[in-house]
Amino acid sequence: MRRILPLLALTAAATLLSGCFFGVAATGIGATALMADDRRTAGMYLEDENIEWKALGRINSAFRNAHLNATSYNRKVLITGEVPSEEAKKAVEADLRAIASVREIANEAVVAGNSSLTSRGNDTIITSSVKTRMIGNEAFSPNHVKVVTEAGTVFLMGLVTQAEGEAAVEVARSTSGVSRVVKAFEYLPEAPKPR
Repeated sequence: MRRILPLLALTAAATLLSGCFFGVAATGIGATALMADDRRTAGMYLEDENIEWKALGRINSAFRNAHLNATSYNRKVLITGEVPSEEAKKAVEADLRAIASVREIANEAVVAGNSSLTSRGNDTIITSSVKTRMIGNEAFSPNHVKVVTEAGTVFLMGLVTQAEGEAAVEVARSTSGVSRVVKAFEYLPEAPKPR
C-alpha cells in the first residue's frame, strides 16, 4: 500500500499537469486564431491590451468610489460605467487621455450611483447573447466587432464597413434585454462589388 499511494499521487499529478498544459495550449491556439482574423495588427491588438491594463490601474487608484470600465480598440478607449459627478467624469477622461498611446476617447460614463451586482450580471448575459447571435451570420465576422454592455446599453466597437456595422447593430438591437445600441465603430471603405 505504501508503494501504491505515491504511484497514484504521481499519476494523478501527471494527469492534472498534462490537462493544464493542453488547456493552456488550447487557450493560446484560440487566442492566436482570433488575432489572425482580427483586422488590427498583432502589435495593435497587444497595444490595446496594454492600454486597458494601464486604464484599469488608473481607475482603481484614482476613482475607487466609481464603477468604471475602459475598453480599447485600435487605441480608441470607450469609458463606461457610473461616476458620482460630472467633474469625476471629466477627470477620468483626462486621466485616461494622458496614457501615451491613446488616440481617442469615447466617454459614455453616466453620473449615477454604482450599478448593482444583479445589473452587472444582466449586462454580462446580454453581452453573451449578442455575441452568440453574431456567430454564423453572413454579413460580418463576429471577430471584427467588440461588444460591451452597461445598464442594458450595448456598445459596439471595431473596424468595419458601413454595411457590416449596420448588420451588427441589427443583431444587437434585436437581442432580448437590449435597451439601446451605441456605435463606437471605425469605418473602413466598402469593398467593391463583384462584376
